[in-house]
Amino acid sequence: MSNLKTFVKSKTFFIYSILVHFFLSVIIVLVSWQFFEPLAYNFMVDHFTANKVGSKDVVLIAIDDKSLEKHRWPWDRELYGEIFEFLDTYGKPKVIGFDAIVSSLHKEPSDTNFFNSIKNIDNLVVGFSPLLTEYTDKATGEAYSKKFDKKFEINIKDKRKYSLPSTYHSLSKFPVPYFNAVRNVGSINVIPDPDKYLRVADQIVTVNGKNYPSFALRMYLLMNNTKDITLYDNKVVIDKTGLKIPTVTTYNGVQNYIHYYKIYKNTEYSHPKYSAIDVIDSLENIKKGAEPIINPEEFKDKVVFVGMNAKATAQTAQDALSTPVLQKHPGVDIQATLFENLLNNEFIKQNSFWQEVLFLFLIAITTFIVISRTSFFKSLSALIGLGFLYFIFAAVCFYHNYAVSVLTPLAILLVTMIFAYSYQFITEGRNKEKIKHAMGRYLSQDIMKNVVKNIDDIRLGGKKAVVTVLFADIRGFTTMSENMSAEEVSVILNEYFTEIEPIISKYNGVINKFIGDAVMAIFGEPIQDINHAQNAVKCANEMLKKVNQLQGKWINEGKPKIEIGIGINTGEAFVGNIGSEKRLEYTVIGDTVNLASRIESFNKVYKTNFLISSSTYASVSGKADVIKISEVTIRGKSKKMDIYEVLRLS
Repeated sequence: MSNLKTFVKSKTFFIYSILVHFFLSVIIVLVSWQFFEPLAYNFMVDHFTANKVGSKDVVLIAIDDKSLEKHRWPWDRELYGEIFEFLDTYGKPKVIGFDAIVSSLHKEPSDTNFFNSIKNIDNLVVGFSPLLTEYTDKATGEAYSKKFDKKFEINIKDKRKYSLPSTYHSLSKFPVPYFNAVRNVGSINVIPDPDKYLRVADQIVTVNGKNYPSFALRMYLLMNNTKDITLYDNKVVIDKTGLKIPTVTTYNGVQNYIHYYKIYKNTEYSHPKYSAIDVIDSLENIKKGAEPIINPEEFKDKVVFVGMNAKATAQTAQDALSTPVLQKHPGVDIQATLFENLLNNEFIKQNSFWQEVLFLFLIAITTFIVISRTSFFKSLSALIGLGFLYFIFAAVCFYHNYAVSVLTPLAILLVTMIFAYSYQFITEGRNKEKIKHAMGRYLSQDIMKNVVKNIDDIRLGGKKAVVTVLFADIRGFTTMSENMSAEEVSVILNEYFTEIEPIISKYNGVINKFIGDAVMAIFGEPIQDINHAQNAVKCANEMLKKVNQLQGKWINEGKPKIEIGIGINTGEAFVGNIGSEKRLEYTVIGDTVNLASRIESFNKVYKTNFLISSSTYASVSGKADVIKISEVTIRGKSKKMDIYEVLRLS
């Protein structure tokens, strides 16, 4: 136990506590970042970042359930051609995006009609996909890549100081007629996080060391009539417009967090959506001279995305992912969201790894300081308030498109509070033990224990109780002290008191006070003992034996011979706290105490060492050989009384 206490108060304990806190914090941070922070991110984006719906200038044409009710899936490609014909001939949008990958031929003449309908559309961007697998035929594949790069090349200047090896090794192949018909392409790959939620998107994908723009980025470049991009370690810059896209480098290229928009009420889209069949029927009506279902002016000078999102009748036509704002978010709306992020320069920024670590460290330090400088309730209230304010701060950050960790700082705050309060409790407990030990050297340990036991009920007052009071006084102390130095006197007194204190404790006595060279001890309170009178007499007998032993030692050391006189009295006295509200003393007062002191003084008169009162003798009459000293006049007493000299114990 003593070794444990020594360890608790040592610097090693402090260092170990810090290390345990550090390693536990690291584990909590890693677990939080992996499992809980993504969920918190979803919540904050859904409730604070996605605070407005998408622009009305970015619209969708979706192949939905209504469309598939008229034309079963899979669609003939000439139906797509009719959509693009309607847009190019009558709608006149700024840019058209076809969110699909055409990788094979279906049937004629539908395919040919489709290819012919798009070959003259200059503002159309179609999707391709980078693949993780190698080309089956390496020579043919490399030839295709060179041809692809030459036709669809974008001038991407890579000024990054470092890059990572790409995991993409090939490109999805277009059928030759489709390859010849299209003029602008972009990667439509979007890869969810491990928990299947889509939070980030690639702006640039890297395939075998070659960089390609994303689908949304290619549409933005086309709309602004530029092909020049500069790639930096932490951003992508569009040279012509000056747009800066905050990004991070990954194995697949560079990516950024998606700024989602609010979903339209009673829909599953954040942008205006039109049914593909209504567009096709509108084209047919126009050709017949009838009024179209959708006025082509709805698409004029807008950015249009064409894609699939059918659920009820054609599961194979689904193109949906889980996002922070919708469990099944249509892919075509996600692509529109990515484009609008570029259009409006709306990106979610985040702290760097080291900024995040520094912030968590500051939270831990702040928590330690608050706890160490203030009381428990004040610090607890302050830290709860701090946690609440941090959540508000996080909400404001997300509202302004700045993503911060939400749960991790609160978890660090909580674990630091637990550690700080635990450390404080342990060290304060140790300090209290040190104080108790120190005060116990001024007060009796038993009185100290009684005080601690009733720490919340300490007040003036006490009770009447039958106790035995012992007074022990050194003979000739005044003369001895005059012939010795103060240091020599203190050495003898300290040795004497050190030897008799354990004897008094042995017999359930409590040293109430040292009065110069005298000792006053109480038996029966605060330690309950029905045999307090007998134990007091036994204690006095052993004290005298101990002094006899010390006398021989002191004489050998050239010190004066010391004699003591002891007086004992048993009776009723007041036991408790006396003094003032600010200064208390636990003591025994009353005639019983005074009589014990005066009985002790008769040792000088009768040349004795050990005297007891008649009330004490009544308790030990069969256990002690005594000499009765009759009719002694006690100062303050009107009647004479008997006292007894104890010669020996039976």
